[in-house]
Amino acid sequence: MRNDSDQDRSGAEPGRPPHSAPLLPIEARRAAAWCAAGLLVAAVVAVGVWLCVELSAAVTPVLLALLGSALLGPVYRRLVAMRLNRSLAAGLTCALLMVVVGGAGYVVVSALVDTGDQIIASLKEAAADLTKHFGVAGNSLSDLATNAKTLVGKFGSTAASGLLAGVSIVGQFIAAAVLALLLTFFFLRDADKAVGALHDWSPGNSAPQLERMARRGFQSIEGFMRGTTFIALIDAICITVGLLILDVPGALGLGALVFVGAYIPYLGAFISGAVAILVAFADRGVVIALWALGVVLAVQVLEGHVLQPMIQSRTVQMHPAVVMLAITAGASVAGILGMLLSVPLTAAISGVLHELRKHYAAGSGTDSSSPDDTAPGDSPATPASS
Repeated sequence: MRNDSDQDRSGAEPGRPPHSAPLLPIEARRAAAWCAAGLLVAAVVAVGVWLCVELSAAVTPVLLALLGSALLGPVYRRLVAMRLNRSLAAGLTCALLMVVVGGAGYVVVSALVDTGDQIIASLKEAAADLTKHFGVAGNSLSDLATNAKTLVGKFGSTAASGLLAGVSIVGQFIAAAVLALLLTFFFLRDADKAVGALHDWSPGNSAPQLERMARRGFQSIEGFMRGTTFIALIDAICITVGLLILDVPGALGLGALVFVGAYIPYLGAFISGAVAILVAFADRGVVIALWALGVVLAVQVLEGHVLQPMIQSRTVQMHPAVVMLAITAGASVAGILGMLLSVPLTAAISGVLHELRKHYAAGSGTDSSSPDDTAPGDSPATPASS
């Protein structure tokens, strides 16, 4: 005689399959898992961007100090190698940073101010000539030039009429600049302490890998800043000399515009080069405009086929599509400042991901460091090198 216990021991109940089939195939479940992971990463990134925007008064000086440390880090290391005190070396480097940034800013602003009216007048004249042949395109360019001058005039009148608001903006700018300078000093002087803190706070035995990732990310920022500054200087000098030979008005201001625009890859060079060609077309005619176009194209070919591979190929390797998307995202989040900061930050993220991918490709239990992953000496890839 059988009872319920015998039925349980014998297997499943009559009519019920021994193993129920899953509702979704394994491919669909894997796709769902990847989608969930992607949504989680997107949510974390969105929260991070939102926090950066809300805390921009503190985040912006930190990012500027990071770029300044990356630009003049080799100078600091050279001074330390000369057996100078770390604080003194960091102070001298910050003083050099003030001279470089202040001098470059003065040259660029003075050149644009001295030749700004002439450039805008030439653009309006070029717009008038283009209107005869292309209609709407010329009118749009004329409106753009007029609105640019009107915007500057409105800004000046608003700052004059609203003195308190103007003082507040200037005060915020000065406070951000001073904070960025102080942070640059501490980033340079206390980089070794930052590496020690990274080792202390890292969970388990992940400290060496985290340090390698930090080094690779900071090396990417260093490569971008030094390479872009050098390339921008060469582009500005070549284009300025070419425009001076062609006797194009406002050549110094156009060269300054090229130098600033070089920090926004692709888009900045296109805009500054187009402005130079339009100014040449307005004042010197079609033949000189074609010569100006040849100068701009020659400089761009020199940059793309000689300077970029020689200077930035070892440190910054990003596809142009990634760069354009980064610039677009930076512009949508923080305007011009976001466009300037987006590319070096993307380079740092690309370097970190490259190091992480190499680590997992080699196996988490092996040491994936290589001689190229570390800076010369004991310099850490944190906001400075010591």
